[in-house]
Amino acid sequence: MQLKDGPYDSAHVNATNGHLVEVRGLVKHFPIEGSDDVVRAVDGVSFSILRGETLGLVGESGCGKSTVGRCLLRLIEPTAGEVSFDGRNVLSMGKNELRELRREMQIVFQDPYASLNPRMKVGNIVGEPLTIHGIGSKTERRERVADLLKRVGLDPAYSNRYPHEFSGGQRQRIGVARTLALNPKLIVADEPVSALDVSVQAQVVNLLQDLQQEFGLTYLFISHGLAVVEHISNRVAVMYLGRIVEIASAAELYAQPLHPYTQALLSAIPVPDPQRKRKRVVLQGDVPTPINPPSGCRFRTRCPIAIDDCARIDPELREVLPGHSVACIRVPGWEKSTNPQITQIIKAQSDVVPSSVNRS
Repeated sequence: MQLKDGPYDSAHVNATNGHLVEVRGLVKHFPIEGSDDVVRAVDGVSFSILRGETLGLVGESGCGKSTVGRCLLRLIEPTAGEVSFDGRNVLSMGKNELRELRREMQIVFQDPYASLNPRMKVGNIVGEPLTIHGIGSKTERRERVADLLKRVGLDPAYSNRYPHEFSGGQRQRIGVARTLALNPKLIVADEPVSALDVSVQAQVVNLLQDLQQEFGLTYLFISHGLAVVEHISNRVAVMYLGRIVEIASAAELYAQPLHPYTQALLSAIPVPDPQRKRKRVVLQGDVPTPINPPSGCRFRTRCPIAIDDCARIDPELREVLPGHSVACIRVPGWEKSTNPQITQIIKAQSDVVPSSVNRS
């Protein structure tokens, strides 16, 4: 099964409704037992998500992207920062307010085998959010569950079966149905297809796109599958060692990556043609520990273009092209940009933007 063409075009929604989610300076440090050290899983992340769009969040395993999603939903409590949802401060909410907010913010978990209770029937799993929030009578909940199963491509008769009777793709559809039960505005999709076969991945991604168009959903799509992220996302943010290092529209980021880490990631995407070769950017060394990250730029220890200043300057995320922000002092225009119309479009493009990765 093939992926459908491109992400849902939500430009008309975005133009009138603006941001649904705004995250500023998000920090999550995990203390290490028996030590004063902490694991800096997320260390100053800022981004926003427009209503109706899909923001892809990519990076290597352990970079902190799943932690970002869980902090946004307050499944784990952030150490510092601000999270605004639909104009409301999520981090200042009490228990009752947060309970109401759960109806508008949901998550699809990575592992379809671990995220469903093996002792509950599918009908009870999908209908559990309705029961918790006291929505509808038993008959109405049963009808709602049947409708949700149909919408995700499953037979309503499956309500009386247990999770172990289904394949991985079917289980993930059950998880998506449960997520939709309360008509949420935002869904955090935490690597929803990484545990599935490639053909099944396409089915689930197509399902998510169909549901987005039908319900006007907003997605934070977390993944290390760069090809999938390119297909489903309106914009893409790239994370490295607890920080966002680049963010741009999906089309621009994949065509013209500016940060050397993004270039290395994109060069690793397989080409589905044995006659074509892509120039690989092979990074040297291992990812540093988040307990004691490098000074200055965190990527400098593996960066092929690092200079001495990279150890001294901790680069902030700056907009160097319209809608395209990067955290790298080696990117032409970074030092001049604090925005004011991107410093007159970097003095009328007097500096040359570095060449993008050869993707052919």
